[in-house]
Amino acid sequence: MTVYHGSDVVVKKPDIAHSKKKLDFGCGFYVTTVIEQAERWAKRKAMIQGKSYGVVNIYTVNDMQGLEVRDFLTELDSWIDFVCECRNGGIGYKRYDIIKGKVANDKVFRVVDMYKRGIWDKQRAIQEIRAYENYDQIAFISQSAIDSILVFRDSFEVEA
Repeated sequence: MTVYHGSDVVVKKPDIAHSKKKLDFGCGFYVTTVIEQAERWAKRKAMIQGKSYGVVNIYTVNDMQGLEVRDFLTELDSWIDFVCECRNGGIGYKRYDIIKGKVANDKVFRVVDMYKRGIWDKQRAIQEIRAYENYDQIAFISQSAIDSILVFRDSFEVEA
């Protein structure tokens, strides 16, 4: 499988040490199968860093057998609770090597926030999420998973 990581630098040797902590799936190295999404991430990071271009890194993911993988791609009900837990600083994500699921982009982030604050119930939040474009993210939580199955292939620049 080919995956992409948007950044402001070439990342030949990914690690989890540079991750923020309160992300959708906790601290990890995030990739996507959607190249356009990675390009947006790269442009955003470049703008934050004051650079004129971002970098899309391309990787191959080898066989995930033997790793603890949590897949939320079709489970919005448990996904939304998991994302809220991670964004609140929970550490339950650490029991997995890899977590796959939807992306809480700007629109979805609003839905998650409304649910987290108790303004919308879970049913309303899930209904709202389904209305948005489907993007994915794969978080490599353990460094051993990165080292064993994520292989850097190439990178290219995108204008910010």
